Amino acid sequence: MKEKFARWDILFLQYLKRDWKKIIIWIIGIGLFSAGFIPAFKEIAKGQGLIGMYETMQNPAMTSMVGPTPVDSAENYTLGAMYAHEMLLFCGLLTMIVSLLHVIGHTRKEEDLGLTELVRSFQIGRQANSLATAAETVFINVLLAAVIGAVMISFGADTITVEGSLLYGASIGAAGIIGAVLGLIFAQLMPNSSGATGIGLGFIGLLYMVRAGTDVSNPDWSMINPMGWTYLTYPFTDNNWMPLVFVFIFSVIVTTAAFFLEGNRDMGAGYIPEREGRAHAKNSLLSVRGLFMRLNRGAIISWFIGFLVMGAAYGSIYGDMQTFLQSNEIMQQMFTEAGVSLEESFTSTIIMVMIILVSILPIVIINKLFAEEKRSHLSQIFSTKVSRAELYWTTVGIALFAGLLGILLSVTGLGGTALSFMEDDSSMGMTDFFVSGFNLWPSVLFFTGLSALITGWVPGAGKLVYVYLAYSFMLSYFGGIVDFPDWFLKTAIQSWLPKMPVDDFDLPVFMTITAISITLMIAGCIGYKRRDMSEGA
Repeated sequence: MKEKFARWDILFLQYLKRDWKKIIIWIIGIGLFSAGFIPAFKEIAKGQGLIGMYETMQNPAMTSMVGPTPVDSAENYTLGAMYAHEMLLFCGLLTMIVSLLHVIGHTRKEEDLGLTELVRSFQIGRQANSLATAAETVFINVLLAAVIGAVMISFGADTITVEGSLLYGASIGAAGIIGAVLGLIFAQLMPNSSGATGIGLGFIGLLYMVRAGTDVSNPDWSMINPMGWTYLTYPFTDNNWMPLVFVFIFSVIVTTAAFFLEGNRDMGAGYIPEREGRAHAKNSLLSVRGLFMRLNRGAIISWFIGFLVMGAAYGSIYGDMQTFLQSNEIMQQMFTEAGVSLEESFTSTIIMVMIILVSILPIVIINKLFAEEKRSHLSQIFSTKVSRAELYWTTVGIALFAGLLGILLSVTGLGGTALSFMEDDSSMGMTDFFVSGFNLWPSVLFFTGLSALITGWVPGAGKLVYVYLAYSFMLSYFGGIVDFPDWFLKTAIQSWLPKMPVDDFDLPVFMTITAISITLMIAGCIGYKRRDMSEGA
């Protein structure tokens, strides 16, 4: 047994040295985002802010997005309770995703690239790499939890207690550990790193959607969900440490299973085998468009199914919203004074969230072009009469098609399900959902253009688009909660577009962002034709 993990501690120290820059960014970035908004929330809590926020967060739509609260009256809704209610689930979700990607990248991806085989050629145990990676990720998340707790305590705010701060940080760290062990198990099951990443992110998305339904219907059922253990700790209110015990037990079981599976599989293989290909290639592969559609087919189909399911899941909440509104006089007054219905307000927010998720797919497709180039998979194409411009514009065209159809599917799932759950007197129709969704089409164009520009000039920095996408999402989502300056909000591309159906359509802004996006794509093409190819780099 010891031989399997021999010298894992040496690898662990080496990995810390290798990843120290990433670790610093990881801890400071997520740590400050998770704990640094306390001053802003203190401003929100002034006057009747806490009461108004409590009433707003009680509607099923908000519960489905941020989770429930154990507070049963507005008078008991403190600053700490509000902060944990608003921030904990999203921060835990972000940490879970980052940890999963880190583990898969340092285990299965390095195995696919042949790096693991090189490491094993030395006097290193067969499973030492996986243990060292898992230990590194746990260490990072424990350190992250400590930093978050310390930052929150340092503000010295009322109701932000020491115990609550430590539990808040520990909950986010626990979410990261769950993501790490999920990455470890999927790295053994899937035939390659891409499959492990796809199924891992899909599983996390499924956990999030399932908890959205159980949080609305019966939060007790959310305790069956591993994601529920990360935010049902209720810091600053119940201070329930018990879910973290579940995280520990779950992590031990899954990690043990992962090491058992790894010890019994061949290097480069998975327990779920790749589907055998056709004996003869289709004629469509003779064209650049057919080849690139084939390369992206799995990702496109998976994301399309996810968009449709996501829209349907959120659409099912609309019936509960009407019931909630009819039973809550304060909410009726709020939305009557605002001149919009609860359904319209929720639609403007949830469609923004869905379109940001749709924007991921075009970025994935465009980054795939550089990934294939770097792996020398396009050598034979470069030796033919096919121009770089054709490769570039084919990829961009597929990305735009995927983004357009992604909006259609997500909005169809949302609107179709919502209307079937709402009563006949709903203020919205299917046209409202379609118009609200395609109103944000320029934002998808912008991220596609930005990704194309980077691929054309500095392809190694392609992941920066995801960073800006996440930044833009956080700013757009929390902008209505935290009182940010207007100029700061405008750094997110979504903030320039009206939030329909609450706001009116703005044609000049729509056309301006579209034109800017097309310009970025053209500039990216110029760079792609001029720069050196990165094959084998």
